[in-house]
Amino acid sequence: MGNGGPFGCVITQSNEIVATAVNSVTSSNDPTAHAEVKAIRKACEKLQTFQLKDCTIYSSCEPCPMCLGAIYWARPQAVYFAASRFDAADSGFDDEFIYREIATPFETRQISMENFEIPEKLAPFLQWNKTEFRKEY
Repeated sequence: MGNGGPFGCVITQSNEIVATAVNSVTSSNDPTAHAEVKAIRKACEKLQTFQLKDCTIYSSCEPCPMCLGAIYWARPQAVYFAASRFDAADSGFDDEFIYREIATPFETRQISMENFEIPEKLAPFLQWNKTEFRKEY
């Protein structure tokens, strides 16, 4: 339909569909608008939770590194996919360089990254550890 790439995702809970989504990267001008990320957002909103522990994700393709990260944060019980990342690469959706970059030390990645050494860098974490409103995830 021209809204994005050829990717779709369905999330179920107890064999009932909770959320569906399709890729809309190009139509929304949002590089994070992958089907899996959008479906996870919808499912979490509908179920009023930030974890999908008793859900199953079905995807038309093996999740890219970004979607894989979102899936691990969402913690579903299982993920099933049809096409592999290598199948996607054959159609121009090659994420292999991202997989390699993740394993590369940040100092030598293709996008310049630098670790700032500032005295207050741990302040947000120290405050987080003290707060009574903290919710583990």
